[in-house]
Amino acid sequence: MRAIRGATTVDTDRPDAIREATREMLLEMLERNDLVPTDVISAIFTVTPDLKSEFPAIAARELGWGDIALLCTTEIPVPRALARCIRVLMHVETERKRDAIRHVYLRGAATLRPDLMGSRRES
Repeated sequence: MRAIRGATTVDTDRPDAIREATREMLLEMLERNDLVPTDVISAIFTVTPDLKSEFPAIAARELGWGDIALLCTTEIPVPRALARCIRVLMHVETERKRDAIRHVYLRGAATLRPDLMGSRRES
């Protein structure tokens, strides 16, 4: 079992924007790690306090993740935190070694891990 991190941002707090960005992030996480939905054990989503219009888990359900344990919560309100950010910690079954896991930071969330932005590995 491995854990994969993902993060993305939205420009506005709208349900469709949150679902679209979350779907994009989840699909990219699966693709970069050669996974299918049945490999996913669980996913914990967090959103910054400025996102209140939709649960990110709805996007996962729309992708057919009906039998995967999902949880949504709010990030702590740190003053310098990236605004309108959706994060996920996904637990998966995989044979990949820890250093072969490809975390995903999309849109404005790419600034969260500038140390990883020099390669396709995590971006």
